[in-house]
This record gives sequence, C-alpha cells and structure tokens, in this order.
Amino acid sequence: MPKRFNDTGLCIPERHYMADTSAKLAAILEMVEDGAYFVINRPRQYGKTTMIHHLFLALKNRRDYLAIQLSFEGIGDSVFEEEAVFCQNFVNNLAHRLRKTHPAHTTFLHKASKTTTSLNDLSRTIEDFVEYTGKNVVLMIDEIDKASNNQLFLSFLGMLRDKYLDARKELDTTFQSVILAGVHDIKSLKLKISLESKGKLNSPWNIAVDFRVDMSFNPQEIEYMLTSYVRDRGVVMDTGLTAEKIYYYTSGYPYLVSKLCKFVDEDVLPQKQDNRWELSDLEAAFKLLTYGGYTNTLFDSLIKHLENDPELYQMIFDISINGAFFNFNVHAPLVNKALKYGMIRDDHGRCMIHNRVIEQKLYGYFLAKQETENGTNPIMLKQPYYTNDGLHLPEILRRFQQFMQENYSHKDVKFLEREGRLLFLSFLKPIINGKGFDFKEPNISEERRMDIVISFGIHRYVVELKHWEGEAYHQKGLGQLSAYLDTYSLKEGFLLIFDFRKSKEYKQADIQYEDKEIFAVWV
Repeated sequence: MPKRFNDTGLCIPERHYMADTSAKLAAILEMVEDGAYFVINRPRQYGKTTMIHHLFLALKNRRDYLAIQLSFEGIGDSVFEEEAVFCQNFVNNLAHRLRKTHPAHTTFLHKASKTTTSLNDLSRTIEDFVEYTGKNVVLMIDEIDKASNNQLFLSFLGMLRDKYLDARKELDTTFQSVILAGVHDIKSLKLKISLESKGKLNSPWNIAVDFRVDMSFNPQEIEYMLTSYVRDRGVVMDTGLTAEKIYYYTSGYPYLVSKLCKFVDEDVLPQKQDNRWELSDLEAAFKLLTYGGYTNTLFDSLIKHLENDPELYQMIFDISINGAFFNFNVHAPLVNKALKYGMIRDDHGRCMIHNRVIEQKLYGYFLAKQETENGTNPIMLKQPYYTNDGLHLPEILRRFQQFMQENYSHKDVKFLEREGRLLFLSFLKPIINGKGFDFKEPNISEERRMDIVISFGIHRYVVELKHWEGEAYHQKGLGQLSAYLDTYSLKEGFLLIFDFRKSKEYKQADIQYEDKEIFAVWV
C-alpha cells in the first residue's frame, strides 16, 4: 500500500508521510530520563496521540525501560463512579497492554487486581509491580479530558503525586515518569477543584514540570515530509518554498499541514496535466479547505466553543474582525481558554488567531452568522461591478459607500465599529461568489487594519479595511498597504476607511503613493 498524507488518527511512518519530529521526541525523552511528570496539553488534532505512540516505540527498544500506554478514550463513565471499580480496572488495563510483550507481567497484575480495591491498595500494587519488573516504568495516559473533571481521577493523580514525593525521599517506589495527554492543562484541573470546595486549593498534579516542547511543525520539519513524498511519487516540487508556504497558511498546526498536503495530492494534482506541485496548487487546496461547505471535527469544535461561550465569541470576533489588541497572558481565563482550544497564538506578546486557515474559517463563520441573523444585504448583480475579465473595484466601493449612507447612517457608532467590516464582506460576497474567493490576511497595526485579498479569474485585488485614526496613522497605513501590494506584485490597491467622527464626509480619493495608485473611499 503506497504512503499517503494522513488526516485521521495515529500517524504511522510506514504508512504515512510525516514531518520530522525527531528533535521534539528527543526533548521529551530527556524529560522522561530526568524522571519528569508532565502533561502534553495541546489543542485537538495537534499530534499528541502520535507523539505518545512514538515515545512508546522509542522506550520499547530500551532494556532498562518499560513503557505502558493507556487511553481514556471510550472508557465509559461507570469506571469513575466507584473507587474499587476504578482501581481494579486500572490494574487490569495495565495487564491488558502487556499481554503480548510481557505475559509474566500480565499474570502478576491480574493476580494483584483481585486485592486492589482502594487507592491505598493501588499505591501498593504500583510499588510491588515496579519492583517486580526491575525497570524504569513509564506510564502514558492519552485522552485524559474525559476524566479531568472527575473527583476520583483527581484523587488518583493525588496518590501518584504523593508516591512521587515519597520516592524522592526513598520511602516508596513508583513510576519513573508519568505523562498525561489531553486538551486541558494542570491549571484547569486546579481550577475545577477549587470551585468544588474551598478546602481544595492545591492541584493534585503540582509536581508536574512545564511542557515547553513546541508541537507545531516548522518549515524544515515540513520539508522533510515533502522530500519523502517527492522521492516516492516523482513529483516535481521546490520543497523548501512549498514548506514555507504550507507554514504560511497553517503556522505549523499538525493536522492542517497534513490536510493541505492531502488536498493537493488527492484533489488538485489529479486535475492537472503534469506532475508539478506548484505554489498555486496550495492556494487551490487552501480554498478547498476554507471556502464553502467543507467542515471537520476541528472546525466543528471551534464553532461549538464559540457558540457556547458569548465572552469567548466576542473576544475572538474582536481579534479576527476588528483587530482588537489583547495581551497574551495565559493567566487571563479567556486567553487561556482560546489558547487551549487552538484559536490563538502568541505573537510578540499579543493574541493572534492561530493561523490563516483557522482565521479564514472563523471569518466565514462570522460572516454567515451575520447574514442569517441580520438578513443578507440586497445586491443588484446586474450593476456594473464587472469588467470584461475581472471586477470593477472602484464601482463596488462607491456602491457600498452609497449603501452605507442610505441604510446605516442612523446606526450608532458602537454598532458600526463592531459590524461595519462584516457589512462590507457581506456586501462583497454575492458579487464574487462562484467566480472567485476572498482571503482575509491577518496583520498588526495601530489602525486595526484588515487586508482582504480577492482572487477573481486571473486577477487579484487587495482591499484594505481600516479605521480612521488621524492623518499620521493614515500615511503610515499607506506605506504598509504599498509594501503589502509589493508581495503580490501589484501597482493598484483599494482602501475602505471607516470614519466614526461626527464630522466625517462620505468621500472618495485617488491617492498616488510611491509607485502605487490607491483608490480610497470613506464611509
């Protein structure tokens, strides 16, 4: 069976094209050798299960180690209802994992499980088992989120913590290292305990060290995967530039890296007459992934969290649509929550949407929500919005200006600050729908800019949306727009300025800036 790009479940080197994670694995192995207890807490589909599996394989080949890999996925709620059931189930799961490789260990554990009916019994069973093996036993538990809200599981962690501390005093024997993997981190476990009882203010896992390994893929790690693909398939590709472009779209989010590659390999390349993988093919894959009706569990999960949390919704809306500034402080509950779900990343101390794929999906979600809740703006498509082979952007901006003056001049400033950009995007959508697509480019600016790149036929157009913050910022913004146009080798740009002053004018201007011609409209 030929290798493929994998976007579901565990990645296996013999079956799937994979990024080079050897440096990440080496860093985690060093933590294990140091006897660290820690949590690999990362968002959904971030490579946690694959990394746990590769760690298991690496330890499996070492004589002085015994690695045991468990998962709480699909374990059932009844296991956590009674202490005796949990303890016996835990020991039997250890035995089950070792049945093929260490049958004698399995026999030992099955016998021990019969007398393990409390956490105190479980503590002694772990001590006896580790001494029986004569090895450094490493316990890995994946998918802990199901149990992280359960008091019995937290008590289990507390027991492991006490054993860890006693082992350091040579009063006990326990696991060399315990590794938990899930979305939730130790701070959230501590929070849940403190909410339940004023007397429970300590985390059951305060022995855990910080997990600082960057689980995202950098361009060099992505290029390793592409090089293997080129070698197997005979595809013509500039692997370095392609890896950089994949990183540009995904910021190294593991699932999205694989998904983009999978779209190119299975959907884009088969439609071509040659075997060349070009950067434009990645743009086509990006469109497949972000535009239209495509969805998956990652995107569904992001939307679910936004729908269920109005404060989180408003924060992500403000960052994504209105360019709001939020300090990246993981101790702030909303920031921590958005980070945990994979919505944001740290950009020089500021919260930014994690990557361009997620940015675009969120942009589409906010736009669709605005349309369904407020009604679609009436657009007469027979209006002169089109040229012979492209779009007439000046006319589109003039018509939007007229639309705003006629329909929204009476709205309060707060509404327009919050919804104005979405109104334009909603206005634009039916004009380009079916013949092109628009891509939101994230950026940082005092003017809270939003750059929209429109692909329509063979043409590209850049429209910058910004708030009026004075002439000085305006001139600085023109320089930023000019530089951005250079990245697309364009000499013409468009500027839509939202002016919330009472004395504003609905005006337009042709601006010559350096070697660029910029058409600007104020609304």
